[in-house]
Amino acid sequence: MATGYLEILRARHASRLLVGTLVGRLPNATSAIAIVLFVRAEGGSYSLAGALAAAYGVANAVGQPVLGRLVDLHGQPRVQLPAAALSALAMTAFAFTGTGPLPLAYAAVGAAGLFTPPLEGGLRALWPAVLRTEDQVHTAYAMDAVAQEVMFTVGPLLVTLCMSLWSAQAALLLLNVVGVLGALSVVVSPPSRAWRSAPREAHWLGALRSTGLVALLGAFFFVGLALGSITVASVSYADDHGGDAVYGWLMAGLGLGALIGGVCYGARRWSGEPARRLRVLVALLAVCYLPLMLMPGAVAMTLLAVLSGVFLAPAIACAFVLVDRYAPTGTVTEAFSWLVTTFTVGASVGTGLAGPVVEAGGALWGFALPGAAGGVSLLVLVATGRVLAAPAGRAVVAASSENDPNRAAEPRFSSGDRA
Repeated sequence: MATGYLEILRARHASRLLVGTLVGRLPNATSAIAIVLFVRAEGGSYSLAGALAAAYGVANAVGQPVLGRLVDLHGQPRVQLPAAALSALAMTAFAFTGTGPLPLAYAAVGAAGLFTPPLEGGLRALWPAVLRTEDQVHTAYAMDAVAQEVMFTVGPLLVTLCMSLWSAQAALLLLNVVGVLGALSVVVSPPSRAWRSAPREAHWLGALRSTGLVALLGAFFFVGLALGSITVASVSYADDHGGDAVYGWLMAGLGLGALIGGVCYGARRWSGEPARRLRVLVALLAVCYLPLMLMPGAVAMTLLAVLSGVFLAPAIACAFVLVDRYAPTGTVTEAFSWLVTTFTVGASVGTGLAGPVVEAGGALWGFALPGAAGGVSLLVLVATGRVLAAPAGRAVVAASSENDPNRAAEPRFSSGDRA
């Protein structure tokens, strides 16, 4: 298991790009939690907390594909760093103005989400340039998903730690400063500065002209909805079982479960059709959400949170392969950004929907949402099975400059045989 990951990390620039991207994405990964806790500290309601977190998520969803397309057109440094700085400034404004003037609060969190840099999609566009071989890039996709879960495990604990040591306001400020530094580390690296997208066909739909990609995005909207609803339902549960510390442990447990699942998934090579495997993973993900409705004590609930996250990273890693398969030439950053966008929109809808549900029926009904959303995601994958299983119509190895300034052959995954 360790050999494959170490091989990736020893590649030149790989560790720097991975760590820089994770640190740069820390504000985005923790913003929903930080906003909810900040609003609650300010005396706001669950509905207001969920609505502001949803506003951030929706704006983020709008900005990711737009910024991703700009990256494909103009390169990474010209887009990523200015966007990171603007996002941090907007969240800083929210931290100082609070929820008093609501229009200003919504505008601030909206701007912070809108200018969040598409670092995640940018990293996956860079992997073929750094690693060169198809097997290594497959392993990097799995490692990428695993590393993100480390961030999602540590991130909630950092938020609650900052709140314990200082305040919710300090948590917002510190995380965004760190995020800008992470983005800076990525964009000044040689691979990021040298990367150029392949020539793309002019089309207003961009990456969305791929029906396979659209089908995949439809399924992952509901996976995001499930995750977003857990965020708000867990706050309600924690209020009755120990407060913010318990909430932090629940969110960390969710990330830890995904980390464990991702490590195990990436430890082997998978044969067979990735679309079929994704259906199995999403079905297991939906089933593992159901025990959360038992709502036992804090320790047992944390263990259930770990269980509920086990199949999240494997599902995401499998989806990466399908996104790469169906992304039209010259739209690789935009295509991965659309996956982030769809997931974020789903999470935002989940947080916005869970707020009124929790207020009306308590945490129990809030925890019923993830299982239901996971079931709908599975139905979408089943209904679009033929579209996802269809050949992508691209060569396994395409000679392209998209990820290689030296015009080396770029590995592609249109064979779809392994993830």
